[in-house]
Formats: sequence, C-alpha cells, structure tokens
Amino acid sequence: MCNLYSVTKGQQAIRDFTRAVVDKTGNLPPLPGVFPDYAAPIVRNIGEDRELAMARWGMPSPVFALKGRNSDPGVTNVRNTASPHWRRWLGVESRCVVPFTSFSEPEPQADGSRPPAWFALGPDRPLAVFAGIWVGGWKSVRKVKEGETVNDLFAFLTCEPNKEVGAIHPKAMPVILTTPEEIEQWMRAPAAEALKLQRPLADGALQIVARGKKEDAGDGIASAGPKQRDLFGSG
Repeated sequence: MCNLYSVTKGQQAIRDFTRAVVDKTGNLPPLPGVFPDYAAPIVRNIGEDRELAMARWGMPSPVFALKGRNSDPGVTNVRNTASPHWRRWLGVESRCVVPFTSFSEPEPQADGSRPPAWFALGPDRPLAVFAGIWVGGWKSVRKVKEGETVNDLFAFLTCEPNKEVGAIHPKAMPVILTTPEEIEQWMRAPAAEALKLQRPLADGALQIVARGKKEDAGDGIASAGPKQRDLFGSG
C-alpha cells in the first residue's frame, strides 16, 4: 500500500509529459515526500483540455469505514473499482493522473522496523504518473482540529505487484503509466478500456533507488520545509 511518494521534476516537465495546457499550481516546489492528506499536483480533464492543479491526497471513505468515527482522513489507494463507492468516479470527468518520480513501500527488517524502500523507473528518477481519480469541492471533516472543510481530493489505483515490489510488499503496487499513449487511454477511453491499465508494470521495470529515508530528493534537491510541503497542516 503506497502511502509515500515523491515528485521532484518541474512543472514544465509535468505539463509536457501529460499534455496539460492549464497550470493552476502556482510556484510548485519539488516534493521529495508526499504523505497522505498532503497537497500534491494532479492532472485532470477540463473539457477537451487538461489542467495541472493541486488536490489533497485521500478520496472520501466508504460509509462503512466511517462508523464510530468523527473524521474522514480519506482513502489513498483504490483497488476494488467494481465497488459502487468507486464506480461513480470512473467517468472521464473524474479521472486524473498523479505525477511522481519515486514511491516507497515499507521494507520489513529483522528488528521489526519497516523503513521505506524507494522504487523508481531508473536511478535518474524519470517522470511517470499514477492512474488516479479525483472529486472536487468535497465537504467533510478531515481532521477534528480543522473542522469541516471543502477540498478537491484524489487517490490512485493499485493492482497486483510486479516482482520488484512484490518482494517487499506482496499485496499491491500503484497503477503506473509511463507513456503519453497510456495517459491518453486512462484519461479519455471508456471505463472498460481505461481499466485495462489496472495492471502491474512488467518485471524488471522498477528498481530500488534509495532505502531508509522518509523523503527521496533523488537528484540532490534540498528538502522543502514542512510548511512548504504540507499545505493543510498534516504531520
């Protein structure tokens, strides 16, 4: 279950790769550590075009998961796309892609600790995207101390892991798109065709590029401070 990733490539690289023509992210800093409920860039459909914008990581939880709770921190990873809860967000108007340069999974150690192991498409951390869904203007209590807020929210799909991820996390890996053609299929194809992309990358497509760090700047980018990275006060 991927609950930590990085995106350290610049806005122009993201726009070029995803063919986004509108950018609402302002001055987007490198994000060497994106955690659940953090603000992060997504690319979504706006009519016939695509827009780069910020959203909060964690889609609304199913009703059954909220019993006895007074807040909803959100669901970061979506596996069962056949569920009625998720099916309502599978139309093209609710699909997005989530830029990343590396993602982590906790690696069990003999002493019981689980430090992150960071996966990327190569040591230079080339840009890729997760296949995601989003919803705009969702009113909920994310944190009791915040009270009710209205947010744009996102999550990304998961699938069976490939060999590299499965060696550490045998249950799932993110759905990763690596070409403009795959992005086009996810963003514009009918749902049945788009969901064919909910599959693992080929074995050998990923490698571990770092271990034990809570962030992965990768190319020497200085870590952004907590207030810069966490626009919603997560911690």
